[in-house]
Amino acid sequence: MKQAVILAAGEGQRLRPFTVTRPKVMLRIAGKPILQYVIDSLAQNGIRDIIIVVGYRKEQIFDHFGNGEDFGVRITYVIQDNQLGTAHALQQAKNVTGDKFLVLNGDNLIDIGTIANFISVTPPAILVKQIPDVGRYGIVSIEGSSVKEIIEKPSDTHDNLINTGIYAFTREIFNFIGEYLDIPDVVNAMLTQNQTINSVETPGTWLDVVYPWDIIRLNGSIINRIPAKTGGTIETGAILKGKVSIGKESIIKSNCYITGPVVIGENCVIGPNVCILPSTSIGDNVSISPFSVIEDSVIGDEVIIGSSSIIENSVIDKGSILGSHFNACKGETEIKIDEEYHKVMVGAMIGIGCTLGNNSLAEPGVILGNYSHVEAMKIFRGKLDDRSKVY
Repeated sequence: MKQAVILAAGEGQRLRPFTVTRPKVMLRIAGKPILQYVIDSLAQNGIRDIIIVVGYRKEQIFDHFGNGEDFGVRITYVIQDNQLGTAHALQQAKNVTGDKFLVLNGDNLIDIGTIANFISVTPPAILVKQIPDVGRYGIVSIEGSSVKEIIEKPSDTHDNLINTGIYAFTREIFNFIGEYLDIPDVVNAMLTQNQTINSVETPGTWLDVVYPWDIIRLNGSIINRIPAKTGGTIETGAILKGKVSIGKESIIKSNCYITGPVVIGENCVIGPNVCILPSTSIGDNVSISPFSVIEDSVIGDEVIIGSSSIIENSVIDKGSILGSHFNACKGETEIKIDEEYHKVMVGAMIGIGCTLGNNSLAEPGVILGNYSHVEAMKIFRGKLDDRSKVY
Protein backbone atom coordinates (compact mmCIF):
# COMPACT_ATOMS: atom_id res chain seq x y z
CA MET A 1 0.00 0.00 0.00
CA LYS A 2 1.78 3.14 -1.23
CA GLN A 3 -1.04 5.65 -1.66
CA ALA A 4 -3.51 7.27 0.73
CA VAL A 5 -6.58 9.46 0.31
CA ILE A 6 -7.12 11.86 3.22
CA LEU A 7 -10.60 13.31 3.61
CA ALA A 8 -10.14 16.90 4.77
CA ALA A 9 -13.01 18.89 3.26
CA GLY A 10 -15.25 19.38 6.30
CA GLU A 11 -15.78 22.39 8.53
CA GLY A 12 -16.62 20.74 11.82
CA GLN A 13 -19.57 22.87 12.93
CA ARG A 14 -19.73 21.25 16.36
CA LEU A 15 -16.21 22.56 16.97
CA ARG A 16 -17.22 26.19 16.67
CA PRO A 17 -15.94 28.81 17.41
CA PHE A 18 -12.59 27.23 16.58
CA THR A 19 -13.59 26.19 13.04
CA VAL A 20 -15.27 29.42 11.97
CA THR A 21 -11.95 30.66 10.61
CA ARG A 22 -10.26 27.35 9.69
CA PRO A 23 -11.08 23.77 8.62
CA LYS A 24 -11.05 21.34 11.52
CA VAL A 25 -8.04 19.47 10.12
CA MET A 26 -6.05 22.70 10.60
CA LEU A 27 -6.76 22.99 14.33
CA ARG A 28 -3.35 23.28 15.94
CA ILE A 29 -2.41 20.81 18.64
CA ALA A 30 0.99 21.21 20.32
CA GLY A 31 2.10 23.58 17.57
CA LYS A 32 1.01 21.59 14.49
CA PRO A 33 -2.26 21.08 12.59
CA ILE A 34 -3.99 17.73 13.20
CA LEU A 35 -3.63 16.93 9.49
CA GLN A 36 0.15 17.16 9.77
CA TYR A 37 0.21 14.35 12.34
CA VAL A 38 -1.76 12.16 9.90
CA ILE A 39 0.64 12.93 7.07
CA ASP A 40 3.67 12.29 9.29
CA SER A 41 2.29 8.88 10.31
CA LEU A 42 1.71 7.92 6.68
CA ALA A 43 5.19 9.05 5.63
CA GLN A 44 6.82 7.08 8.45
CA ASN A 45 5.00 3.99 7.17
CA GLY A 46 6.39 4.54 3.66
CA ILE A 47 3.19 6.01 2.18
CA ARG A 48 4.30 9.16 0.40
CA ASP A 49 1.79 9.45 -2.45
CA ILE A 50 -1.02 11.36 -0.78
CA ILE A 51 -4.30 12.68 -2.18
CA ILE A 52 -6.08 15.24 0.01
CA VAL A 53 -9.76 15.97 -0.60
CA VAL A 54 -10.28 19.60 0.42
CA GLY A 55 -13.26 21.94 0.54
CA TYR A 56 -14.01 24.31 3.42
CA ARG A 57 -11.33 27.03 3.63
CA LYS A 58 -9.08 24.88 1.45
CA GLU A 59 -6.56 27.69 0.87
CA GLN A 60 -5.23 27.25 4.40
CA ILE A 61 -4.36 23.62 3.63
CA PHE A 62 -2.73 24.63 0.33
CA ASP A 63 -0.66 27.31 2.03
CA HIS A 64 0.60 25.10 4.85
CA PHE A 65 1.33 21.86 3.00
CA GLY A 66 1.98 22.98 -0.59
CA ASN A 67 3.06 20.08 -2.76
CA GLY A 68 4.18 18.12 0.29
CA GLU A 69 7.90 18.40 -0.39
CA ASP A 70 8.65 19.97 3.01
CA PHE A 71 6.92 17.01 4.69
CA GLY A 72 8.61 14.26 2.68
CA VAL A 73 5.52 13.39 0.63
CA ARG A 74 3.90 14.20 -2.72
CA ILE A 75 0.45 15.76 -2.38
CA THR A 76 -2.31 15.87 -4.99
CA TYR A 77 -5.35 17.98 -4.14
CA VAL A 78 -8.95 17.21 -5.09
CA ILE A 79 -11.79 19.61 -4.34
CA GLN A 80 -15.17 18.65 -2.87
CA ASP A 81 -17.25 21.76 -3.49
CA ASN A 82 -20.20 20.58 -1.40
CA GLN A 83 -19.43 18.61 1.74
CA LEU A 84 -22.10 15.93 1.30
CA GLY A 85 -20.40 12.98 2.97
CA THR A 86 -17.32 10.77 3.09
CA ALA A 87 -18.27 8.59 0.11
CA HIS A 88 -19.02 11.67 -1.97
CA ALA A 89 -15.61 13.05 -0.95
CA LEU A 90 -13.86 9.83 -1.96
CA GLN A 91 -15.69 9.84 -5.30
CA GLN A 92 -14.00 13.15 -6.13
CA ALA A 93 -10.63 11.35 -6.05
CA LYS A 94 -11.63 8.64 -8.53
CA ASN A 95 -9.50 9.99 -11.37
CA VAL A 96 -6.27 10.20 -9.39
CA THR A 97 -6.23 7.00 -7.30
CA GLY A 98 -4.15 3.96 -8.12
CA ASP A 99 -5.15 0.30 -7.99
CA LYS A 100 -5.25 0.20 -4.18
CA PHE A 101 -5.08 2.85 -1.48
CA LEU A 102 -5.85 3.75 2.11
CA VAL A 103 -8.63 6.15 3.06
CA LEU A 104 -8.33 8.19 6.25
CA ASN A 105 -9.98 11.15 7.91
CA GLY A 106 -7.75 14.18 8.30
CA ASP A 107 -9.19 15.08 11.69
CA ASN A 108 -8.28 11.84 13.50
CA LEU A 109 -5.11 11.62 15.52
CA ILE A 110 -3.11 8.49 14.66
CA ASP A 111 0.49 7.51 15.22
CA ILE A 112 2.89 5.38 13.21
CA GLY A 113 1.88 2.19 15.02
CA THR A 114 -1.83 2.65 14.39
CA ILE A 115 -1.60 1.72 10.72
CA ALA A 116 1.70 -0.19 10.70
CA ASN A 117 0.05 -3.59 10.31
CA PHE A 118 -2.86 -2.31 8.25
CA ILE A 119 -0.87 -1.23 5.21
CA SER A 120 -0.17 -4.86 4.25
CA VAL A 121 -3.78 -6.05 4.54
CA THR A 122 -5.63 -7.40 1.51
CA PRO A 123 -8.28 -4.85 0.53
CA PRO A 124 -11.11 -4.19 1.00
CA ALA A 125 -10.58 -3.86 4.75
CA ILE A 126 -11.52 -1.72 7.74
CA LEU A 127 -9.36 -0.77 10.69
CA VAL A 128 -11.28 -1.26 13.94
CA LYS A 129 -10.50 -0.43 17.54
CA GLN A 130 -11.91 -1.32 20.94
CA ILE A 131 -12.90 1.67 23.03
CA PRO A 132 -15.00 1.88 26.20
CA ASP A 133 -17.42 4.61 25.08
CA VAL A 134 -18.84 3.73 21.66
CA GLY A 135 -22.03 5.79 21.69
CA ARG A 136 -21.05 8.31 19.02
CA TYR A 137 -19.34 5.88 16.65
CA GLY A 138 -20.22 3.19 14.15
CA ILE A 139 -20.04 -0.31 15.60
CA VAL A 140 -18.44 -2.99 13.45
CA SER A 141 -19.94 -6.47 13.69
CA ILE A 142 -17.38 -9.11 12.73
CA GLU A 143 -17.28 -12.87 12.39
CA GLY A 144 -13.78 -14.24 12.58
CA SER A 145 -11.87 -11.50 10.79
CA SER A 146 -14.64 -10.65 8.31
CA VAL A 147 -16.92 -7.64 8.62
CA LYS A 148 -20.63 -8.45 8.75
CA GLU A 149 -22.13 -4.97 9.20
CA ILE A 150 -21.44 -1.40 10.26
CA ILE A 151 -24.11 -0.02 12.57
CA GLU A 152 -24.03 3.75 12.94
CA LYS A 153 -24.62 5.08 16.48
CA PRO A 154 -26.45 1.97 17.70
CA SER A 155 -28.89 2.05 20.60
CA ASP A 156 -27.45 -1.25 21.84
CA THR A 157 -23.76 -0.71 22.52
CA HIS A 158 -22.91 -4.21 23.74
CA ASP A 159 -20.13 -4.49 21.13
CA ASN A 160 -17.16 -2.18 21.54
CA LEU A 161 -15.37 -2.48 18.21
CA ILE A 162 -15.71 0.81 16.40
CA ASN A 163 -15.10 1.86 12.84
CA THR A 164 -12.06 4.17 12.86
CA GLY A 165 -12.86 5.52 9.41
CA ILE A 166 -9.60 4.07 8.09
CA TYR A 167 -10.08 1.77 5.11
CA ALA A 168 -8.06 -0.13 2.52
CA PHE A 169 -9.76 -0.20 -0.89
CA THR A 170 -9.14 -1.09 -4.48
CA ARG A 171 -10.62 0.91 -7.33
CA GLU A 172 -13.58 -1.46 -7.19
CA ILE A 173 -15.00 0.73 -4.42
CA PHE A 174 -16.05 3.29 -7.04
CA ASN A 175 -18.41 0.71 -8.58
CA PHE A 176 -20.40 0.64 -5.35
CA ILE A 177 -20.59 4.31 -4.34
CA GLY A 178 -23.43 5.25 -6.67
CA GLU A 179 -25.84 7.54 -4.80
CA TYR A 180 -24.44 6.71 -1.36
CA LEU A 181 -22.97 9.71 0.46
CA ASP A 182 -21.12 8.00 3.34
CA ILE A 183 -18.56 5.22 3.23
CA PRO A 184 -20.20 3.01 5.91
CA ASP A 185 -23.31 2.84 3.71
CA VAL A 186 -21.13 1.82 0.76
CA VAL A 187 -19.46 -0.88 2.85
CA ASN A 188 -22.84 -2.26 3.94
CA ALA A 189 -23.97 -2.29 0.29
CA MET A 190 -20.85 -4.26 -0.63
CA LEU A 191 -21.60 -6.77 2.13
CA THR A 192 -25.14 -7.33 0.85
CA GLN A 193 -23.58 -8.30 -2.48
CA ASN A 194 -21.45 -10.95 -0.78
CA GLN A 195 -18.22 -8.99 -0.90
CA THR A 196 -15.66 -10.08 1.70
CA ILE A 197 -14.33 -7.19 3.76
CA ASN A 198 -11.52 -7.86 6.20
CA SER A 199 -11.13 -6.28 9.62
CA VAL A 200 -7.88 -5.46 11.39
CA GLU A 201 -7.87 -4.36 15.03
CA THR A 202 -5.36 -1.76 16.13
CA PRO A 203 -4.05 -1.15 19.65
CA GLY A 204 -2.47 2.10 18.45
CA THR A 205 -3.50 5.68 19.07
CA TRP A 206 -6.75 6.74 17.43
CA LEU A 207 -8.53 9.84 18.68
CA ASP A 208 -11.05 12.03 16.94
CA VAL A 209 -12.00 15.65 17.45
CA VAL A 210 -15.73 16.38 17.33
CA TYR A 211 -16.39 18.86 20.13
CA PRO A 212 -14.33 21.82 21.42
CA TRP A 213 -13.16 19.98 24.54
CA ASP A 214 -11.76 17.18 22.37
CA ILE A 215 -8.92 19.58 21.54
CA ILE A 216 -7.73 19.26 25.15
CA ARG A 217 -7.88 15.46 24.97
CA LEU A 218 -5.87 15.34 21.74
CA ASN A 219 -3.36 17.79 23.13
CA GLY A 220 -2.85 15.59 26.18
CA SER A 221 -2.11 12.61 23.94
CA ILE A 222 0.20 14.36 21.49
CA ILE A 223 2.21 16.34 24.00
CA ASN A 224 3.51 13.16 25.65
CA ARG A 225 5.35 12.29 22.43
CA ILE A 226 7.27 15.55 22.12
CA PRO A 227 10.86 15.41 23.44
CA ALA A 228 12.32 18.01 25.78
CA LYS A 229 14.02 20.91 24.03
CA THR A 230 15.39 24.25 25.13
CA GLY A 231 15.57 26.76 22.31
CA GLY A 232 15.17 29.90 24.38
CA THR A 233 16.51 31.53 27.53
CA ILE A 234 15.94 30.09 31.00
CA GLU A 235 16.63 32.67 33.68
CA THR A 236 18.20 31.84 37.03
CA GLY A 237 15.72 30.45 39.51
CA ALA A 238 13.30 28.99 36.94
CA ILE A 239 12.55 25.30 37.53
CA LEU A 240 11.76 22.89 34.69
CA LYS A 241 10.79 19.28 35.39
CA GLY A 242 9.92 16.47 32.99
CA LYS A 243 9.57 16.90 29.24
CA VAL A 244 9.46 20.62 28.52
CA SER A 245 9.97 21.87 24.97
CA ILE A 246 10.75 25.57 24.54
CA GLY A 247 10.94 27.25 21.14
CA LYS A 248 13.67 29.60 19.99
CA GLU A 249 13.81 33.15 21.31
CA SER A 250 11.37 32.39 24.13
CA ILE A 251 12.23 33.62 27.63
CA ILE A 252 11.35 31.77 30.82
CA LYS A 253 11.87 34.34 33.54
CA SER A 254 13.07 33.77 37.09
CA ASN A 255 11.06 31.75 39.60
CA CYS A 256 8.81 30.14 36.98
CA TYR A 257 7.86 26.54 37.69
CA ILE A 258 7.11 24.33 34.69
CA THR A 259 6.45 20.62 34.91
CA GLY A 260 6.02 18.64 31.72
CA PRO A 261 4.82 17.50 29.42
CA VAL A 262 4.63 21.13 28.27
CA VAL A 263 5.26 22.69 24.86
CA ILE A 264 6.05 26.39 24.56
CA GLY A 265 6.40 27.98 21.13
CA GLU A 266 8.75 30.63 19.79
CA ASN A 267 9.17 34.24 20.94
CA CYS A 268 7.16 33.78 24.14
CA VAL A 269 7.69 35.68 27.38
CA ILE A 270 6.73 33.65 30.45
CA GLY A 271 6.78 35.12 33.93
CA PRO A 272 8.39 35.78 36.27
CA ASN A 273 6.66 33.62 38.90
CA VAL A 274 4.41 31.71 36.48
CA CYS A 275 3.38 28.09 37.08
CA ILE A 276 2.71 25.90 34.04
CA LEU A 277 1.50 22.41 34.85
CA PRO A 278 1.33 19.21 32.72
CA SER A 279 -0.45 18.76 29.40
CA THR A 280 -0.26 22.42 28.44
CA SER A 281 0.75 23.67 24.99
CA ILE A 282 1.46 27.32 24.32
CA GLY A 283 1.74 28.82 20.84
CA ASP A 284 4.13 31.38 19.42
CA ASN A 285 4.42 35.01 20.59
CA VAL A 286 2.52 34.40 23.82
CA SER A 287 2.93 36.58 26.90
CA ILE A 288 2.04 35.26 30.37
CA SER A 289 2.29 37.74 33.23
CA PRO A 290 3.47 36.98 36.80
CA PHE A 291 1.67 34.74 39.30
CA SER A 292 -0.52 33.02 36.67
CA VAL A 293 -1.20 29.27 36.73
CA ILE A 294 -2.04 27.23 33.62
CA GLU A 295 -2.82 23.52 33.53
CA ASP A 296 -4.01 21.00 30.90
CA SER A 297 -4.81 23.75 28.39
CA VAL A 298 -4.15 24.82 24.81
CA ILE A 299 -3.07 28.43 24.37
CA GLY A 300 -2.98 29.76 20.79
CA ASP A 301 -0.51 32.11 19.12
CA GLU A 302 -0.26 35.76 20.17
CA VAL A 303 -2.33 35.34 23.32
CA ILE A 304 -1.71 37.75 26.22
CA ILE A 305 -2.54 36.50 29.72
CA GLY A 306 -2.65 39.01 32.57
CA SER A 307 -1.15 38.55 36.00
CA SER A 308 -2.60 36.24 38.65
CA SER A 309 -4.81 34.38 36.19
CA ILE A 310 -5.87 30.75 36.62
CA ILE A 311 -6.60 28.65 33.53
CA GLU A 312 -7.49 24.95 33.74
CA ASN A 313 -8.69 22.49 31.06
CA SER A 314 -9.29 25.34 28.63
CA VAL A 315 -8.68 26.36 25.03
CA ILE A 316 -7.74 30.00 24.38
CA ASP A 317 -7.55 30.77 20.67
CA LYS A 318 -5.22 33.03 18.75
CA GLY A 319 -4.88 36.71 19.61
CA SER A 320 -7.09 36.78 22.70
CA ILE A 321 -6.19 39.21 25.47
CA LEU A 322 -7.04 38.18 29.03
CA GLY A 323 -6.89 40.80 31.77
CA SER A 324 -5.34 40.23 35.17
CA HIS A 325 -7.01 37.88 37.65
CA PHE A 326 -8.90 36.08 34.89
CA ASN A 327 -10.31 32.81 36.18
CA ALA A 328 -11.24 29.74 34.11
CA CYS A 329 -11.26 26.87 36.59
CA LYS A 330 -12.39 23.42 35.54
CA GLY A 331 -15.64 21.91 36.73
CA GLU A 332 -18.10 19.22 35.71
CA THR A 333 -20.84 20.76 33.62
CA GLU A 334 -23.42 19.91 30.97
CA ILE A 335 -22.97 21.47 27.55
CA LYS A 336 -25.57 21.48 24.78
CA ILE A 337 -24.37 21.26 21.18
CA ASP A 338 -26.78 20.52 18.32
CA GLU A 339 -29.55 19.28 20.63
CA GLU A 340 -27.08 16.91 22.32
CA TYR A 341 -26.15 17.23 25.98
CA HIS A 342 -22.65 16.34 27.13
CA LYS A 343 -21.40 16.12 30.70
CA VAL A 344 -17.73 17.06 30.72
CA MET A 345 -15.01 18.27 33.07
CA VAL A 346 -13.76 21.42 31.41
CA GLY A 347 -12.82 25.05 31.87
CA ALA A 348 -13.42 27.67 29.15
CA MET A 349 -13.45 27.57 25.35
CA ILE A 350 -12.51 31.04 24.08
CA GLY A 351 -12.37 31.93 20.39
CA ILE A 352 -10.06 34.08 18.31
CA GLY A 353 -9.41 37.72 19.17
CA CYS A 354 -11.46 37.97 22.37
CA THR A 355 -10.77 40.60 25.02
CA LEU A 356 -11.55 39.88 28.66
CA GLY A 357 -11.39 42.55 31.33
CA ASN A 358 -9.64 42.33 34.68
CA ASN A 359 -11.18 40.00 37.27
CA SER A 360 -13.51 38.39 34.72
CA LEU A 361 -14.65 34.85 35.47
CA ALA A 362 -15.53 32.11 33.00
CA GLU A 363 -17.88 29.50 34.38
CA PRO A 364 -16.98 25.86 33.52
CA GLY A 365 -18.11 24.90 30.03
CA VAL A 366 -18.49 28.41 28.63
CA ILE A 367 -17.99 28.69 24.86
CA LEU A 368 -17.17 32.30 23.94
CA GLY A 369 -17.41 33.15 20.24
CA ASN A 370 -14.67 34.83 18.22
CA TYR A 371 -13.93 38.55 18.68
CA SER A 372 -16.12 38.82 21.78
CA HIS A 373 -15.63 41.34 24.59
CA VAL A 374 -16.16 40.84 28.32
CA GLU A 375 -16.03 43.83 30.64
CA ALA A 376 -14.03 43.80 33.87
CA MET A 377 -15.44 41.95 36.88
CA LYS A 378 -18.07 40.10 34.84
CA ILE A 379 -19.07 36.44 34.97
CA PHE A 380 -19.86 34.81 31.64
CA ARG A 381 -21.43 31.42 31.01
CA GLY A 382 -23.17 29.25 28.44
CA LYS A 383 -22.62 29.48 24.69
CA LEU A 384 -22.07 32.99 23.34
CA ASP A 385 -22.05 33.91 19.65
CA ASP A 386 -19.20 35.58 17.77
CA ARG A 387 -18.76 39.27 18.61
CA SER A 388 -20.76 39.00 21.83
CA LYS A 389 -20.46 41.74 24.43
CA VAL A 390 -20.78 41.04 28.15
CA TYR A 391 -21.30 44.19 30.23
